[in-house]
Amino acid sequence: MSTIREKIDQLKTLEEKIKLGGGEKRIEKQHSSGKLTARERINTLLDPGSFVEIDQFVRHRCTNFGMEKVEAPGEGVVTGYGTVDGRLVFVYAQDFTVIGGSLGEMHAAKIVKVQEMALKVGAPIIGINDSGGARIQEAVDALSGFGKIFYRNTHSSGVIPQISIIMGPCAGGAVYSPALTDFIYMVKNTSQMFITGPQVIKSVTAEEVTAEALGGAMTHNITSGVAQFTAENDEDCMRQVRYLLSFLPSNNMEEAPKAASEDDLNRMTEGLNELLPDNSNQPYNMKDVIAAIVDDGEFYEPSAHYAPNIITCFARFGGRAVGIIANQPSVMAGCLDINASDKASRFIRFCDAFNLPLVNLVDVPGFLPGTGQEYGGIIRHGAKMLYAYSEATVPKVTVITRKAYGGSYLAMCSKDLGADQVMAWPSAEIAVMGPAGAANIIFRGDAEAEQKTAEYVKEFATPYKAAERGFVDQVIEPSQTRPRIITALIMLSTKRESRPGKKHGNIPL
Repeated sequence: MSTIREKIDQLKTLEEKIKLGGGEKRIEKQHSSGKLTARERINTLLDPGSFVEIDQFVRHRCTNFGMEKVEAPGEGVVTGYGTVDGRLVFVYAQDFTVIGGSLGEMHAAKIVKVQEMALKVGAPIIGINDSGGARIQEAVDALSGFGKIFYRNTHSSGVIPQISIIMGPCAGGAVYSPALTDFIYMVKNTSQMFITGPQVIKSVTAEEVTAEALGGAMTHNITSGVAQFTAENDEDCMRQVRYLLSFLPSNNMEEAPKAASEDDLNRMTEGLNELLPDNSNQPYNMKDVIAAIVDDGEFYEPSAHYAPNIITCFARFGGRAVGIIANQPSVMAGCLDINASDKASRFIRFCDAFNLPLVNLVDVPGFLPGTGQEYGGIIRHGAKMLYAYSEATVPKVTVITRKAYGGSYLAMCSKDLGADQVMAWPSAEIAVMGPAGAANIIFRGDAEAEQKTAEYVKEFATPYKAAERGFVDQVIEPSQTRPRIITALIMLSTKRESRPGKKHGNIPL
């Protein structure tokens, strides 16, 4: 009969074998392709020594196609929990060295268990994807595993932050779990996402495309908008994920952690008084405004490469995290289009779900005209922004820096869509359309059209008509923007607002 010491030694031997995953040769291959192993990734992400592994002894029970003879240490996925900056998070990392990280019944069961634990205790979950996809030998059991994961992704949405990290292949059904989560990170040159790969596409449509061009990091960050962040390598990616978590609460019942900052709450920014060009048709960089008013000039931008005509970012005012939505006059004059509407709407809803106040910086001449936009459904997509802002109950502060015309003025969180405080710079132009265009319609055929147009522009290309009606609460000097936003956010910190009871609304998807 074995002694206790022998049993302990047996445990350690088993643990060491499992920790080796697919073995030294496959680990070396992983490293040679510029990738860390699943365990190395977890240890890079979490605080040192904080990882607690669960289900390391789980084994598959497949007997098809000789699988009964195949050992899969840890079932090809490492699961557990630990801390990031001392805060609890749950994590799973697919192990490509074990049967290509393929997902079978028990692999999925391990992921489902940490999903359920994260939801139960109210902590973020981070999934590290590096997998050949469904384990074909397990057939419908593998598909069932994906379905169980998707189901829990959906139930966790808006309750706990869900972050997906793509660090290798992610194809077929595997892509839908990341797509259901809040944010997707991709690593340049080593990660791909696609429903059907290059070979299938070639056989069906005769198109020839590389895996990187089809589903690489920059494809999904620039063209499709599927991913929100890019990283240079695995280590850079984990550093960025830790940074993102610093802006987020652990769940929808909490506030985001407050950060220390020595940036004066009452700091004036005189440079903003000179920032705008005298000609209102000239562009400027709205990121200069953001950097000038937020704590320490620091902000973190999801979807930086996608629909750059609108900016979405996390930042802080007085140490408190907020979400910022801002038009970008230096790209497409800051027009709203289909992609910008989708990008902004998703970000607005995320911030509302996780108690992050919304700060809106407005310089928008309208929705982008053209048949491409109309045929693509700009009406439906633009309505998503109206819906998202109207639905949001977090504090909403809007600052109009220059143009705010027509439906796009409303779509950027006007007073009528529930803005709690609307401020305008003296340069603001709030109107149904550009004042020169409006005057051309009103005074068409009038002998004194030129003089009347000039008078119209002088009177209506201002914030004061809107302020007379109470649609603008304050007209402020640009230099006062930071302290006025902070004062408004402090005033709104106890805001309580509810919506009619219902199962859920029907957003115009």
